[in-house]
Amino acid sequence: MAIPWKTISSLDMANEAIQDSHNQPILIFKHSTTCPISSIAKLRLESDWNLNDLPAYYIDVKSERASSLHVAEALQVHHESPQMIIVANGDAIYDISHLDINIQEVHDGLKETAHQ
Repeated sequence: MAIPWKTISSLDMANEAIQDSHNQPILIFKHSTTCPISSIAKLRLESDWNLNDLPAYYIDVKSERASSLHVAEALQVHHESPQMIIVANGDAIYDISHLDINIQEVHDGLKETAHQ
């Protein structure tokens, strides 16, 4: 099933995404369109996606570098690409990068929200 990505294309949209996490957990995926590893990570998520109720945000780190860096700073995570961050109540509760990104990691990250 295709992921209904919500594209972050400004600092305001990045802040809105983080604010949305106060209503329910969200996923932020930071993707480099020129990186083969990032493409593999994105394909892994998209091919196994089964979380239709999870808002999924997408940042193209090449065209939206400022937004990508802002998210890393606001959530106090080290900037990486590709990177998947699970956010709840305005805080990064789980982040993972590169070839460790897959749908099982999304499920594991969501389990962390139960401990918040």
